[in-house]
Amino acid sequence: MAATRPFAPLRNLNAKIAAVPMIATVLVVFIGCTLWTVVYSFTSSRSLPTLDFVGIDQYRRLFTTSRWIVSLRNLAIFGILALSFSLVLGFILAALMDQKIRFENTFRTVFLYPHALSFIVTGLVWQWILTPAYGVQKVVRDLGFETFNFPILTDGRFTIYAIVIASLWQGTGLVMALMLAGLRNIDDEIWKAARVDGIPTWRTYLFIIIPMMRPVFATTLVIIAATIVKVYDLVVAMTNGGPGIASEVPAKYVYDFMFSRGNLGQGLAASTIMLTTVLIILVPWALYEYRPRNRTLGVGK
Repeated sequence: MAATRPFAPLRNLNAKIAAVPMIATVLVVFIGCTLWTVVYSFTSSRSLPTLDFVGIDQYRRLFTTSRWIVSLRNLAIFGILALSFSLVLGFILAALMDQKIRFENTFRTVFLYPHALSFIVTGLVWQWILTPAYGVQKVVRDLGFETFNFPILTDGRFTIYAIVIASLWQGTGLVMALMLAGLRNIDDEIWKAARVDGIPTWRTYLFIIIPMMRPVFATTLVIIAATIVKVYDLVVAMTNGGPGIASEVPAKYVYDFMFSRGNLGQGLAASTIMLTTVLIILVPWALYEYRPRNRTLGVGK
């Protein structure tokens, strides 16, 4: 006698009940707060939210404010440099670690350890290292090079590059770990075939290994890009946006206008622009990762 199948909505009921808190969190916290942010970005809200709609005035003011333009420029510089250098350095370190070197676990721990630190700690450490009064500049001058200058932290033209250096120090280890995991999934037969064919190692990496690791690169790219867009605490710890507004970034702009200046509408408009930037990054990645893949159909069995 055939067993009766449970009513469709009751199938896997325990799993569905367990997923309710997560679904509620997504709906209320993420989707709900996102919609709230977008709606109130079109209002004249100051210290408290009000439904006094002013159209796109907040956005028009946003893109005519020099501080916001500087923050976008800094984010572009920081993003391009941090993204490119972290991917390149992370992959090179992973390739070196993949050579079955001695003390691999020790080196992997050393390179990955900075990622365990908060950006506040990283910022304070690098602020000390790069401050001319007692950092790199002072050490070099004490060695006898009294004309040596290294004002990367105090000269507004170079401050954003100091933040890039600190970010690379903290984040490259994570990229290395992700790349190493991808390299360890490469079949050894591919390396053996490349050696038999006499293909140089660098050509094997460039034309065979890297294309095979495209999903790893895509995932790493999204992780780094999302971190770049919301960078805040590293900037606050190192420079607090200074000197002047030389190292201002969008996340700091949002925080200052929402909590320090009591201009909720302007802060939410800036926050919406940041959200749009993240979506521009995540949506293409999601479409690529979850696109339907063609499956080869067997013919004649």
